[in-house]
Amino acid sequence: MDRNNPIGVFDSGVGGSSIWKEIHKLLPYENTIYLADSKNAPYGNRSAEEITALSIKNTEKLLELGSKIIVVACNTATTNAIATLRENYDIPIIGIEPAIKPAALQTASKSIGILATKGTLSSALFSRTTKEFTKDISVVEIIGEGLVKLIEAGNLDGPEMVSLLKKHTKPMIDANVDYLVLGCSHYPYIVPQLMKILPPNVKIIDSGEAVARQTKTVLQSLNLLREYNTPPQLQFFTNATTNTLQLLLKDYSKFVSIAQEDF
Repeated sequence: MDRNNPIGVFDSGVGGSSIWKEIHKLLPYENTIYLADSKNAPYGNRSAEEITALSIKNTEKLLELGSKIIVVACNTATTNAIATLRENYDIPIIGIEPAIKPAALQTASKSIGILATKGTLSSALFSRTTKEFTKDISVVEIIGEGLVKLIEAGNLDGPEMVSLLKKHTKPMIDANVDYLVLGCSHYPYIVPQLMKILPPNVKIIDSGEAVARQTKTVLQSLNLLREYNTPPQLQFFTNATTNTLQLLLKDYSKFVSIAQEDF
């Protein structure tokens, strides 16, 4: 494998670009290819079989494009499909799980909230992780119904979004949570709205930095880190409209290429 080959990243849509940003921040010289499977978003309402099939499709596409490592920047795809992907492909595959462990270790109120998709909350991997780290802790699990659809449409702060967030966070506020774990890579984009709604003592955490660090560790161990010699290629492909990706990546517009392609 050539160290100049790209890091491949996929998500059920645009949300995993929040993970891509963390990877690019930590590994700014790496070539990257991102697949936004927005045509099939959200994954969270699909069966485990459908999620696995879509994850295989995305993995095959990233391998075809020469990826040296694949980051599954989707909680639902990780919790439902990563074991199958690792069994079937001889390439490092990095997953993303909700940051339950740090929240459970640091909570003072002994009450934490988890906002995630139905597909993540109902998965076996999520269940095992939660049981392992939250024995003496109250956990309020909320399905973020409707959030991914709004984010995919670029609606991050409209009245409908605010109304949904107030509804989803009320049980957490009532339970006196002091940590909110974001269990979907789309959700970092609504942190500003969440901060306006939640009490000031509530800390919001996601898995982006941890995924970036793990990606670097694995590439280092395989001697696959790219040596800087030319500016990196930062490619984004979506099978739906490019509008929302352009909105979310506006700070990177001089450096990234965004294209619509069927996959």
